[in-house]
Amino acid sequence: MDTWVWIVIAAVVVVVVLAIIWSATRARRSRALQDTFGREYDRTVDNAGDRRTAERELLERQKRHDELELKPLSPEARDGYVRRWQSTQTRFVDDPKGAVAEADALVQDVMKERGYPTDDFDRRVSDISVDHPDLVEKYRTAHGIAQKSDRGEASTEDMRHSVRHYRALFAVLLDTGDDSVENVDDVDSRDEARVDDARNVERLR
Repeated sequence: MDTWVWIVIAAVVVVVVLAIIWSATRARRSRALQDTFGREYDRTVDNAGDRRTAERELLERQKRHDELELKPLSPEARDGYVRRWQSTQTRFVDDPKGAVAEADALVQDVMKERGYPTDDFDRRVSDISVDHPDLVEKYRTAHGIAQKSDRGEASTEDMRHSVRHYRALFAVLLDTGDDSVENVDDVDSRDEARVDDARNVERLR
């Protein structure tokens, strides 16, 4: 067999091997991104229209996130935020719209103190999706309801959902454990109990 034939065969083999390596590398990258982002991966693929574009976007998110200098909160700062959240939760009873706005601001304040950029909502979502992909959709929903609330288009139940979603992210950002951050439903239950107690006292008079 002529030498040039062997050269062609060798070149074809090299191309095939490189294609296999490239395909395997891409598959591993896709699996890694799916494991990291979960449902956010599928959402990004749907929005981008194709897997390659979506994966470039997700890799860019990771790259930007890796450049951040994130830091934990001091115990004093953490306690202060917990107290502010308790005030926000209490406010929900009489002023749901104001409580939603406060919850949104509190999440941004915590993010900023931790070292996240906070000027742009899309950037906040991007960074949260890297650290907390299981909560990023709740953050989107909470923010969307907050915008509806500003326009006077959100029901009280909508706003309750918004505060619940903000709370889930807020608790994780504080890194205090979910039980240390009061739930809006706990506030309602507590106030209902107070009303019941008052009624019982009135009956005994």
